Amino acid sequence: MVPNPALQDVLSRYKSGDISLESAAEEIEGIRLDHIGEFACIDLGRAMRCGMPEVVLAEGKDSEHLARIAVRHAEATGRCIITRVNPEQVISVKNFAENRGIEIHHHETGHILVLAKGTAPKRTGGIVAVITAGTSDISVAEEAKIIAEEMGCEVRTAYDVGAAGIHRLFPALKPLLSAHVFIVCAGREGTLPAVVAGLVDKPVIGVPVSTGYGYMGEGRAALASMLQSCSVIAVVNIDAGFTAGAFAARIANRGANQ
Repeated sequence: MVPNPALQDVLSRYKSGDISLESAAEEIEGIRLDHIGEFACIDLGRAMRCGMPEVVLAEGKDSEHLARIAVRHAEATGRCIITRVNPEQVISVKNFAENRGIEIHHHETGHILVLAKGTAPKRTGGIVAVITAGTSDISVAEEAKIIAEEMGCEVRTAYDVGAAGIHRLFPALKPLLSAHVFIVCAGREGTLPAVVAGLVDKPVIGVPVSTGYGYMGEGRAALASMLQSCSVIAVVNIDAGFTAGAFAARIANRGANQ
């Protein structure tokens, strides 16, 4: 079993005398809950327990609540990622984080905010390739890319290389072949993940994207097509860039440590 890198880091800091035994035990415990007002009970031990950073879904959340949750995470653990953030929420989080020593990085295309308090993701050596069929799929691909980078991976991309112009795919694949895992985002009929899986010897994660219209539009045809793939692929939910990025990073990080 590959050791959890977060656990290794805690043990290393304890061995070098940077933290006390009590602090090390608290971090290793991995079950740290914190209540914010009467509206949130947040999990501060996920990174230690699961080996992945805390990610907060912005969709449906009150802007003030979201800001308080995200800033508390960043203050307690060093970093926090917010997905599916809208412009109003971006302003609220930035205003609340102001003068608290927290850096805000807004990834507009992927609709993500990253809050950091003097920390950066530790590089793991894992390599993730992210491919899109069309430019309409880039927003979902960027969500996956940022999540994988936050989990320590190098991410290489090839966008707009779908089956409608399949000759674009072959030169795009060449610089990606050393990746440990491929994420392939496609809408409409969702062909591309199966094609890629027939060309590479690495795991492929298909991400159906909610493009397309009419019968089985909004990603449903793409999801059905990927589930019926005769090539061996794993499939996440429609527009689930976060899930694809996190799963791919776990695969890549373990591959890099073997």
